[in-house]
Amino acid sequence: MTKGKTKNFFVWIILGLLFVGLMGFGASGLSGNLQSIGAVGDKTLSAQRYYQELQTQIRLRSAQEGRTISFPEAQDAQVPSRALQIVVAERSLDNEAAILGLSVGDRVISEQVLADPNFRGFEGTFDRTTYRETLSRSGMNVREYETDLREGAARALLQGAVFTGVPDPSVFGEVVAQFIREGRTFTWAALNAADVDITLPEPSEDDLQAHYDANPNLYTSLETRELRFAWIVPSMIQDDMPVDEEELRLEYDERIDEFVQAERRLIERLVFANDEAAQTALDAINAGDTTFPQLVADRGLSLDDVDGGDVSLAQLGAAGEAVFASETGGVSGPFPTDLGPALFRMNAVLAAQNTTFEQALPALRETQSAARAQRLIEDQIDPITNLLAGGASLDNLVAQTDMVLGELDFTSLTTDDIAAYAAFRDVAATQDVGDFPELAELDDGGLFAVDVIDVRPPALIPLDDIRDQVVAGWEAQETAAAVIAAAEAKQAQLMSAVQDFAFLDLNAIQENNITRRGFINGTPPTFLRDVFEMEIGNVRVLPTENGAIIVRLDAITAADSSDEAYTAEVASVAESAGEGIAQDIYELYSRTVQLRTDVQVNEQARNAVHTNFR
Repeated sequence: MTKGKTKNFFVWIILGLLFVGLMGFGASGLSGNLQSIGAVGDKTLSAQRYYQELQTQIRLRSAQEGRTISFPEAQDAQVPSRALQIVVAERSLDNEAAILGLSVGDRVISEQVLADPNFRGFEGTFDRTTYRETLSRSGMNVREYETDLREGAARALLQGAVFTGVPDPSVFGEVVAQFIREGRTFTWAALNAADVDITLPEPSEDDLQAHYDANPNLYTSLETRELRFAWIVPSMIQDDMPVDEEELRLEYDERIDEFVQAERRLIERLVFANDEAAQTALDAINAGDTTFPQLVADRGLSLDDVDGGDVSLAQLGAAGEAVFASETGGVSGPFPTDLGPALFRMNAVLAAQNTTFEQALPALRETQSAARAQRLIEDQIDPITNLLAGGASLDNLVAQTDMVLGELDFTSLTTDDIAAYAAFRDVAATQDVGDFPELAELDDGGLFAVDVIDVRPPALIPLDDIRDQVVAGWEAQETAAAVIAAAEAKQAQLMSAVQDFAFLDLNAIQENNITRRGFINGTPPTFLRDVFEMEIGNVRVLPTENGAIIVRLDAITAADSSDEAYTAEVASVAESAGEGIAQDIYELYSRTVQLRTDVQVNEQARNAVHTNFR
């Protein structure tokens, strides 16, 4: 994508978001006759616009939390302040645009109004009555709405002037692409205890004591919390729940697409800029010059990025017949898609599925009984909460409800039974001795309450109590040291250039032109970083969890600037950096405009808006 097209596209996105943001349709209107909560320069700070933005920000925060948050919670999270900052920033730019004399003509506003589906009548065309009524339901009139549209368009022109005025830093793109696509050719071999003749002596008391003293972290117990808890989860009671077979039949019918499925294929899809590029790539695969995974990697992508999931013949459209006729691993194309011409790799055949009601019945019955058990538990929340509030102990809870009593010595590594739940671990790790048990929920609809009896701090375990563990630790330490010593001896021989990997009985592997994005199976996460720090001919020994790796750097390959993938990466990096720079410049400009614009906020009016959320 060229710079101009990219930036213009970005500006039109801004315009679209601005026009949509002005409407707030679907949100309830602001009650009362409150019109303004202040002024920004010569522009009124609309109470309705603040109300709508506050609604939006509360929804976003709720989505982040995974639940609907209350207004007091929103206030604690500074959500109203965020909403105010957004509308003040908008009005500051509106004021600046007015000072600069920026505006749009009536034709632009008319096109926006006529194109909005919210204003269409029964015949599917613009209807003035619908237009007025829709605006009225949103707390606006025609004049206010069209004024907002006009100001939004002028604001977008101001924003676009900033974004489109920043060129893409092509030199930066070149430097990054050269760095990322630079390659290394190296030879490496893994060495572990089985490859080395190691005979360890019997450790003396001094050996064990020295190892024990040098590694206290290995022999220190974790903080241990002695807990009593009461809990109940749906699985404890769902077998006793009645089920309605007629309801199960209805559920089966509703989920028929899940139980009856046509034959499908697991596919990956790689999109190209045009048919010629896609065909060239397919020809290279068929000629054995490259592979589908390599094409994906050359684009800076992973196979997860091109995963198309399991699809039916109909879902594949024009590619369907060819993909369904492919053998596993076969690549076909190019075929048109919504994103452009693409190559498809078929990875697996998923047979047609026809699960009858009788076959699905056990799973449906279990799902319904679990749901009923969950509702039953939910109905017990208030009674159990009231019992705890009245001073009931865990024993009282167990006696008066379906909850079950349990005991546990809990550490940060405990993950069995109830400790498998993150909510329980959070409470168990933070509640103190003497804290009154409170009811909390588990992610499967279960309930629990915890009583912390005692907290035992971390402590160094006496050597005599863990002698066998210390002996094993000493042996592991000495074995690792012996493997490293053997690897360093072979390293010296390789550095002398007299011997090669094969003469040293090393099962060597040669990797060719591996980039920084590469991955070498069987190596530690820092392996390639270490390799890229080496000089040609250098041999290094790198410790691993099971021994060591001996690696020799054989060659350094510069990035191929004539490669199409390289050119695309330069453009992509430069474009991304250019947009980032433009965004930073815009934010600085916006802050500067706000600083030099007089802002007055009527807190009493703002609080009146807040009453609509309580």
